Amino acid sequence: MKYIRNILNSRFNNNGNFFISIRKILGFKPKHLAIYKTAFTHRSMNIRDKEGNIINYERLEFLGDAMLGAVIASHLFTEVPGGDEGYLTKMRSKIVSREHLNDLGKDLDLIDLVESKIPKGQFGDNIHGNLFEALVGAIFLDRGYKYCEKFIYKRIIIPFVDIEKLEGKVISYKSLLIEWCQKEKKTFNYEVYDDTGNDDVRHFAVKLSIDKKVVAKARATSKKKAEEKASKRAFFVFQKQITKGN
Repeated sequence: MKYIRNILNSRFNNNGNFFISIRKILGFKPKHLAIYKTAFTHRSMNIRDKEGNIINYERLEFLGDAMLGAVIASHLFTEVPGGDEGYLTKMRSKIVSREHLNDLGKDLDLIDLVESKIPKGQFGDNIHGNLFEALVGAIFLDRGYKYCEKFIYKRIIIPFVDIEKLEGKVISYKSLLIEWCQKEKKTFNYEVYDDTGNDDVRHFAVKLSIDKKVVAKARATSKKKAEEKASKRAFFVFQKQITKGN
């Protein structure tokens, strides 16, 4: 730990500013600042410890993901005594969805603290959620489960977890649409076609057909995003039929 601290401390010429920023986000005083610096170190920095292990936020991201899942699961288990395993799993997924975590990271301006050799404007949206998870992992290592739990309650559960609203929230229009098609014995197909856009960044164009009829088109910076966008548009076309079945 001491070796890692020395490496990381040498990269931050103004530890005072970093400490103030982190303390404001956390709401409490961090004990080991080096852990939080690791939580904001991008792999492009290519820093290693004396054993040759890479120092960046990815391992803390993994740990934070697990801690978020554990705390949210415990909360749902207590608050929804009648919920079965499938219901609780679905609700937890809605709370810690990638979209929600990205929004949380953006709200806290976590990207401003990142040390990277890549221009921040080139990062995708997921960097915000990844940093939020890494921060949660850092809190667990620095202060333990109770502080980690308090932070998750403060930033996620208290302001955002409303069971009734979450029950109606859609986290994947593609999954919902496919489930409906299978239930109603409808055929569906996502087809990537030539994109004629003039964007600097490559886009993917997708046609969604149901029962061999094109019902929606969409384009985005990835095939997955384009499919989800097309699915959302199709959902609103068939919304009454889909919701009636639920």
